[in-house]
Amino acid sequence: MDNYKNFNHIKIHTQYSICEGALKINELAEFCKKNKIKGAGLSDTSNLCGALEFSENLSKSGTQPIIGTQINFKFKDIIGLLPLIATSEKGYQNIIEFSSNSYLKNNDKDEPHCNFNDVLSTVNDIIILSGTINGLIGKLFVKGRIEEIEEIYSNLKKKFKNNFYIEIQRHGDENEKTFEQFNLNLSKKLDIPIIATNEVFYISKDMHDAHDALICIGNKTYLNEKNRVKYSNNHYLKSDNEMEKIFSDLPEALENNYNLIYKCNFKPSFSKPVLPNISSDKGGNADENLIEDSNLGLKEKFLKIFKIDENNLFQNQEFKKYKQRLDHEIKIIIEMKYSSYFLIVADYIKWAKNNEIPVGPGRGSGAGSLVAWCLSITDVDPIKFNLIFERFLNPDRISMPDFDIDFCEEKRDLVFKYLNSKYKDSVAHIVTFGKLKARMVIRDVGRVLGLSYGFVDSISKMIPFDPSRPQTLTECINNEPRLIKLIKEDTRVKKLIDLSLKLEGLNRNFATHAAGVVIADKKLTNTVPLYKDMSTNLLLPSTQFDMYSAENSGLIKFDFLGLKTLTVINKTQKLINKKLKDFTIENIDFEDQKVFEMLSTGNTVGLFQLESAGMREALIKMKPNHLEDIIALVALYRPGPMSNIPTYNDCKHGKQQPDYLHPLLKEILKPTYGVIIYQEQVMQIAQKLSGFTAGEADILRRAMGKKKRAELEKQKIRFIDGAVKNGIKKDVAAGIFLKIEPFAEYGFNKSHAAAYAIIAYQTAFLKCYFPNEFFSASMTMDISSQSKLGEFYEELNRLDIKVERPNINKCYADFRSDTENFYYALGAIKNVGFEAISNIVEERKKNGEFKSINNFIERVNPKNLNKLQLEGLVKAGAFDSLVNNRQSLYDSIPNLILKSKNIFENKSINQINLFEGEEIIEEDLLKKIEDWKFEDRLSKEFEAVGFFISDHPLNQFRDSFEDYNIISYIDFNNNEIKEANIAATLLKIQEKKTQKGNSYAIVKLTDLGSVFELFLFSDVLESNRDILIEGNSIILTLTKNNLEDDNRFKRINVRKVASLKNLYEKPINNIEILIKDEKYLNHVKKILEKNGQTQVIIKILDQDNKLVFNLKNRRLVDRKNLNLLKNQGISTNIF
Repeated sequence: MDNYKNFNHIKIHTQYSICEGALKINELAEFCKKNKIKGAGLSDTSNLCGALEFSENLSKSGTQPIIGTQINFKFKDIIGLLPLIATSEKGYQNIIEFSSNSYLKNNDKDEPHCNFNDVLSTVNDIIILSGTINGLIGKLFVKGRIEEIEEIYSNLKKKFKNNFYIEIQRHGDENEKTFEQFNLNLSKKLDIPIIATNEVFYISKDMHDAHDALICIGNKTYLNEKNRVKYSNNHYLKSDNEMEKIFSDLPEALENNYNLIYKCNFKPSFSKPVLPNISSDKGGNADENLIEDSNLGLKEKFLKIFKIDENNLFQNQEFKKYKQRLDHEIKIIIEMKYSSYFLIVADYIKWAKNNEIPVGPGRGSGAGSLVAWCLSITDVDPIKFNLIFERFLNPDRISMPDFDIDFCEEKRDLVFKYLNSKYKDSVAHIVTFGKLKARMVIRDVGRVLGLSYGFVDSISKMIPFDPSRPQTLTECINNEPRLIKLIKEDTRVKKLIDLSLKLEGLNRNFATHAAGVVIADKKLTNTVPLYKDMSTNLLLPSTQFDMYSAENSGLIKFDFLGLKTLTVINKTQKLINKKLKDFTIENIDFEDQKVFEMLSTGNTVGLFQLESAGMREALIKMKPNHLEDIIALVALYRPGPMSNIPTYNDCKHGKQQPDYLHPLLKEILKPTYGVIIYQEQVMQIAQKLSGFTAGEADILRRAMGKKKRAELEKQKIRFIDGAVKNGIKKDVAAGIFLKIEPFAEYGFNKSHAAAYAIIAYQTAFLKCYFPNEFFSASMTMDISSQSKLGEFYEELNRLDIKVERPNINKCYADFRSDTENFYYALGAIKNVGFEAISNIVEERKKNGEFKSINNFIERVNPKNLNKLQLEGLVKAGAFDSLVNNRQSLYDSIPNLILKSKNIFENKSINQINLFEGEEIIEEDLLKKIEDWKFEDRLSKEFEAVGFFISDHPLNQFRDSFEDYNIISYIDFNNNEIKEANIAATLLKIQEKKTQKGNSYAIVKLTDLGSVFELFLFSDVLESNRDILIEGNSIILTLTKNNLEDDNRFKRINVRKVASLKNLYEKPINNIEILIKDEKYLNHVKKILEKNGQTQVIIKILDQDNKLVFNLKNRRLVDRKNLNLLKNQGISTNIF
């Protein structure tokens, strides 16, 4: 049996050595526990990201963690790695500083590094190793700079003394043997100890091939390349026996390795939350500042919102009620040492609001705090909406809460800039890691294997992408018969899958949790290592620890979320202010019945939280008439509580009597018609019936939500005993507990629902009263999402807002509107650069409309023209006002670009053109060819715009709708029709998997009157994949399950799908042609001149005769021919 007790693997590379280490820390910890490994050392390349995770996991497995890293140092012109190991807390702080400085004190040209002289000046409690053949010393050795290496070794020995070791490694890698001999000679010459190490990239030997692919992924190379980074197959975690055998001739190197563990007596550990003790700019005590600012804020609220006279303020009963709640909250905040937290959040929110940066009304449980409202952290009055502070903060909370703040997406960076200027080296983002998930690993491994993009793409698309229900690659394979078949039949696919399964889940790249920020009361590098990605324009650095490790190291997180809707509201308000200067979104009427009437129709495209198909149906059933309805719907529209929507509606409309469970609970449950919707209601029930404190009620709420049986039983006894003391019978109390328990499991946070319902209502108000401005702002914000723009376009048509189609002489780079028209954005066309088209529009505004295509290329700078951009504009019809033949213009684009360049080159050198003054003949530039056919024209338009804007592809099939009894989707949906055929064009298909692994798809479709979504279940999906292609027109047979109660949701199923084009072009078996005069025979003859599969009977019915001809030869008769006959006024019967 292999033994792992003596040799210390101090050079372990976990998955945090990005695209180098293929070893997960939890798997290493299990291996260490199983093999009773005494010590193991972390040595990730260029970071300490895994330090805390490594330390905690290995400690729990009984293995001593040794914390180190490999950092790039620059010696003269060479940058390379040197391994550092911390022997104490001070040493750990020193290597944190080195790791952080390698990123923070660098320009963006070089890879992260420190200067070599820095390591010579910071030697305390650090062990330094000479590194591998691929490190700094190895690079100098390969270049033959022997004297410089001797100088470095001498300096390191002088400074680090016995804490400097020359590494000896024996993996069989290139140049390793000669490097070893050189190092052994220098060791003897300079009297420097040697140490045996093994560079570990993975645990078991069979991981070598997968690791080789990982290296290629990181270096963007291919496995079949000769000149690429390659490692031997010896970089696994070897046993004592193997290492002793390898280094049997160097017992000193082994002995030094065995003893190194005794020099290291520190490991980073978890820390309780360390709240930043930062007071306001006024100085003084944070608690005193909180009391003063909160009370001042409450006073201002009553003067401005409640319009209470200042002289009568302190006698006002409502003010006394608020003041009592405020004092209660402040007491808890101070007790939990959270004053500074509130002041920090209030400070940057006030700064944002003072600098016209839109901030959300609130988010999460923090909106339940009156102190937060008084400090302007939130805009939600918690007493008005019956919100509970203890849902956010109470002494019994295990994990500390944080404020999630929504900022305008476009201006959030300005808040980060403010934080950077105020807190300097005490503020940072939190790092995240992109991972090799199921679909990504297939794409990456397929590339390094050299498989074609199309082939790999087809395989990756068999793996569903559903962030809400992510599946492992193994699960995806087991649930996808097509993939199982390919693995069995194609060796390339088998190799692709085998490698991918081994690499799945590893870190692939660094990223930044842009919303997460930590703020400390001291320099952050005293606690965590920092990282900065020079390729991004982020103002703040990031912690090298992910969110889990950052919080476990004692840092407090602040969330700065970017909410696009706030930007939309802000942009809409600015557009409105051009005609109504005094309009502000804060002063709108939140009980405007016209807005609720609009919501009750379900026409909610563009509205925050309310625009999904299911939400629209829910609104139609609910018919909301006050804000509490919207709050309830935001909370209810989720799996689980959604089943309570009909009960809520029935009670609201008087069809059912509310069940308040007990007379004492009527006040709590009356606003929601007896339905327990919110977590706050569960807490209030416990307080009212059983005398729970707010903190105790929150413990009960959490126990129910997390289904902790032991804790639940304990809470149940407490609940029943408390209720009995209040005069409620024991069996009644037990019954109430059983009734509220299921609700608590999925009860929603009302504080969050209220805040988001306010934003939802604001968008509804803007759409109701200012649709042009609202859609201009909304569509500009979604300018790169063609799918979303298609929905907006359909809604504009429904609202009878005239849309100016893409037009180079009328439209702008963004979406705009005036009193008459809504101008489609040229910048929304695929491949049209926003900056370039803005410059073209600027030229038009400055010098007038373009008179012709020649005039266009003469005036527009060639740097604003490229082939893809012009193709997009032509396909979208932007030049139709200048040239009405799109194909001619499209095929002439190379000529136009060349001519444009020539014109501007001549202008730049003031060259005299012999033909100057003569108008370029347009026909000479444009190819003389026919325009695209109707179908091709729309297909190209779909490619450029993402939907159909000039016409609808169904119009070419419209004459056949009667033949197939096709009705519109609206007619089917709104009437009591059980089954019908509808015709539609497929805009988008999104394939997913059920929990059981069955395939299904959500398809977005458009017919001649609407855009809608349907579900396709696995049988229909699998049998129709070849026709379910975006842009295709199809005919669907729909069935509807209408429940007897009209308040329940109806289900629409797709029973059959067929290609409309195939049906349209499919020959007809038997046809009867009825003509009233012999003169029509020539028309019939021309149309039916080709032989085919249709038996044709011709009946001539004039005044005197009735002649019947049964044609001997079968003819070609399809829908096109049928329409040609109809256009000639000739009747037909198909049988």
